[in-house]
Amino acid sequence: MTINKTASPFPSVDRVARSAQVQALFDPYGRTAVIEAIRAVIESYRIHFAEPGYQAPDEEEIVRQVASRLKQRGTFALRRVFNLTGTVLHTNLGRALLSERAVEHVGMAMREACNLEFDLDSGGRGERDSLVEEVLTELTGAEAATVVNNNAAAVLLVLAALAYEKEVVLSRGELVEIGGSFRIPDVMRSAGVRLVEVGTTNRTHPVDYQRAIGQNTAALMKVHTSNYKINGFVAEVSEPEVADIAHAHGLPFLIDLGAGSLIDLTAYGLPKEPIVRDTIAVGADIVTFSGDKLLGGPQAGLIVGKKALIDRIKRHPMKRALRVSKLTLAALEATLLAYRNPEHLLRDVPTLRLLTRPLAQIEALAARLQPRLSEALGAAWRVEVMPVASQVGSGSLPVDVIPSMALAISPAEAKSGTALNALATRLRELPVPVIGRIADNRLLLDLRCLEEEEAFAGQIELLGAK
Repeated sequence: MTINKTASPFPSVDRVARSAQVQALFDPYGRTAVIEAIRAVIESYRIHFAEPGYQAPDEEEIVRQVASRLKQRGTFALRRVFNLTGTVLHTNLGRALLSERAVEHVGMAMREACNLEFDLDSGGRGERDSLVEEVLTELTGAEAATVVNNNAAAVLLVLAALAYEKEVVLSRGELVEIGGSFRIPDVMRSAGVRLVEVGTTNRTHPVDYQRAIGQNTAALMKVHTSNYKINGFVAEVSEPEVADIAHAHGLPFLIDLGAGSLIDLTAYGLPKEPIVRDTIAVGADIVTFSGDKLLGGPQAGLIVGKKALIDRIKRHPMKRALRVSKLTLAALEATLLAYRNPEHLLRDVPTLRLLTRPLAQIEALAARLQPRLSEALGAAWRVEVMPVASQVGSGSLPVDVIPSMALAISPAEAKSGTALNALATRLRELPVPVIGRIADNRLLLDLRCLEEEEAFAGQIELLGAK
């Protein structure tokens, strides 16, 4: 029999729209979206109509595809996941988790009108930075502060405001590259600043800074090498020394701390990291650091220092382009206020709580979950509890690790990278995707960041269904 290719085997859009199943989709998705989905599904089939042996779908199949398309298009791309990678501040997984108080404060800012730029005392216009400036100066010892959308932006703005078309002196050993191939020299170039490199990769001396200062020098700068370490035959000039050299020549001293901690982490059993207050105390005129790293807050670039310099930075036209929203300010304010109560920091700042979580607690969690995961995966897999090393992440404390425990999954009979990758995919397909890491022929689920035990365990049994 010859098929008449001029007659369409597909139902009309109107006919599909009148079916009871599709009518039920109008309320949750809206008529416009449903009609567009019907057209798209029919067209996806129509383009294959002329192919030899092609079998057109029936109306029931078209309806199923319409419902599937609508569901898929209405699903959020940004989803909750379980971070079991062993990296606490994982850039790809959102970095710092916000405290409940911060989440509630952001919710208020989203739901209600708020005094973002309104002075409640005078009844006139206010400045949004004032919402966090007082607590920032209190915690850092600085005279003034301002906020932009991330630390790279903070460095860019500081340089543009204080050193445009002039020179900034920086040690070669501090020309860092951060994530995404974003380099300090590139930031300086974008700010219209000429970088003057001094010293060598591994050794820089005070005289190197002295010799580099000229009529066009605008500032001396140090960058904390938070994402790498150089060992061996090394020398660097301390912050107080660079500050003295800068001030002797009437120049500001700038420090980019990157991660920027507000507290002494060694008090909590963690490796030492520079403290913002200490850099201000030894003579830094401007310090920049991140809000979503060791601080444990939202993505933001914090700039603190001398009031006269901060005022210049605030007046720069670029400041408006880089300013943060009310949501960031709400989350940042709530996070900063937690530091006024040091006795409860580990309770109130999730980043610090996860970094200082007792190893015995993680080991006990692993022991409870191991038999459940082993049963769900079946005899084809071996599940063991093993010690691993977690890391802070996001360029913070790069050579320091934190003892942790993991569920280590490996094929029961033979080593198979393909099988491990397939299992990792299955974990990512769970209702709440589970993100681990593959190392040494094992899929490791580091439990340092797992606080919702039952939510995780409740979906483990789904692995046995495949």
